[in-house]
Amino acid sequence: MEALINLILQFGDLNKQQIEFLLSKVEMLEFKKDDYLSEAGKVPRYVAFVLEGVFRFCYYNNKGEEITNYFVDEGNFVVDNQKFESQIVASEYVQAVTDCKVLVFNKKNWDEISNTIVGWEMMKANMVKKCLTVAMERRSPLVSEDATTRYLSFIEAFPNLINRIPLSYVASYLGITQQSLSRIRRNIR
Repeated sequence: MEALINLILQFGDLNKQQIEFLLSKVEMLEFKKDDYLSEAGKVPRYVAFVLEGVFRFCYYNNKGEEITNYFVDEGNFVVDNQKFESQIVASEYVQAVTDCKVLVFNKKNWDEISNTIVGWEMMKANMVKKCLTVAMERRSPLVSEDATTRYLSFIEAFPNLINRIPLSYVASYLGITQQSLSRIRRNIR
């Protein structure tokens, strides 16, 4: 809970009662590896703060290939925000890559926080902006760099993830085959 509050307080001030109110609206959930926080074709149910574990955003392209867009790890919010806020069907999956422990807000509680805490909308907008900026910075530059450079950039962007997530997801994120990734890894060592 402390990590969640510390992150939120980077975007504005909350008094003791507001923090207590906020914490009364949160619930702890656990997701096993491969479980979905949010699924394409369904309305996202939660805004989640990752306490432990790694999630990935992914979708299937028109060839039926699974494409990983980006990863979210500890200390960050994970949500398909636009779809969650509008309560419309998601086009991507948000899947647990590892066993995960999260603090979640459902839509009703998230809205109650907005309606109760003065200034929350601005804090929320700044949190979303930061999360989206981090996600975009971590997104794979698929066309502008060669595969080895993309892999090295991945290691730099996600230093704690390389040994925690399946190489198939890393390869998908980088837009290369698993065999190419294995070759790149061998050549770097």
